[in-house]
Amino acid sequence: MPLEKVAVLGLGNVGLLAAKFLHEGGYAVTGFDTRPPREPLAFPVRTEDLVADEGVEAAMRGQDAVLSCLPYRLNRRVATVAHAKGMHYFDLTEDVATTRAIIELSRTSRALLAPQCGLAPGFVGIVGAHQVALFERCRALRLRVGALPQHPSGQLGYAFNWSPEGVVNEYLNDCEVIEEGTRKMVSSMEWLEPIYVDGVQLEAFTTSGGLGTICETFHGRVDNIDYKTLRYPGHARLMNFFFHELLMRERRELAGEILTHAKPPVDDDIVYVHVSAEGLIGGRMQRREFVRAYRPIEIAGGVQRAIAWTTAASVVAVVQLVRDEVLPQRGFLKQEEIPLEAFLGTVTGRLFVA
Repeated sequence: MPLEKVAVLGLGNVGLLAAKFLHEGGYAVTGFDTRPPREPLAFPVRTEDLVADEGVEAAMRGQDAVLSCLPYRLNRRVATVAHAKGMHYFDLTEDVATTRAIIELSRTSRALLAPQCGLAPGFVGIVGAHQVALFERCRALRLRVGALPQHPSGQLGYAFNWSPEGVVNEYLNDCEVIEEGTRKMVSSMEWLEPIYVDGVQLEAFTTSGGLGTICETFHGRVDNIDYKTLRYPGHARLMNFFFHELLMRERRELAGEILTHAKPPVDDDIVYVHVSAEGLIGGRMQRREFVRAYRPIEIAGGVQRAIAWTTAASVVAVVQLVRDEVLPQRGFLKQEEIPLEAFLGTVTGRLFVA
């Protein structure tokens, strides 16, 4: 089915950049937000109430596909409308419950439903699946990602360059893992370990949602799988104190407001990606790693933060692969089903080659 007219819902930092990437890629893009744009844009933008059913319906009328860059709690509604209209659907969610609902919709879908197309879940899952395929038998797959300030200050060593709602969600919800062949749930902000990237000491701990559907896909094939968030040392201890000893886990919205007020976004951010796998190759135990540090780059008319361009570039690469019919045209898309080589061969996927 055609994939030329794309509605981009939510023009925050990531949504706006994704819309620009799509427009530069030759798509007929229409942006939708609750407020008019802050800058002149080369594609049309319409103001709609995207919390209301009527606003979502109006935004998707006459489109081939929709990319939701809205808060995760709104994505189920958008996916339901896309499913009813037979449109391709893409989003960036890490929310497990939302993805499960979309999987159910996909069972009767006339188009492709592709949630989790960001950085994690998303790009790291594509890298992880590529690594698993290198082994005759893979005993462990470890995925680590962190979006951090390059020049941290204070004890938290953090800045909220990503959705506070999403960060709080992943810090508090349980995490799926595979441990010694058993698929199970564990608590977030646990399993603390040190990691070094380019000589920088970081800590890694469990958070929710970063694996997407990987545990389901590789259960019975990989003995151990987990996803952890990367932060500067000491962060996990303080966040555990904040959420659990001060009981801010009971007031998630307020927690997000407090944290973003204390640690606002920075322009000089950095995205660390550390994916490793171990197993047998040629009968010998070996380890393979994909380790990168992505920084802001100048693209799409300005300097873009690392978290914005890595997330936007990832989802736009998936859209291109669907348009080019490299990927399925209907049903549910698992990120780990996307070939890494094809992903890196897209216009925006090339940005990850470093």
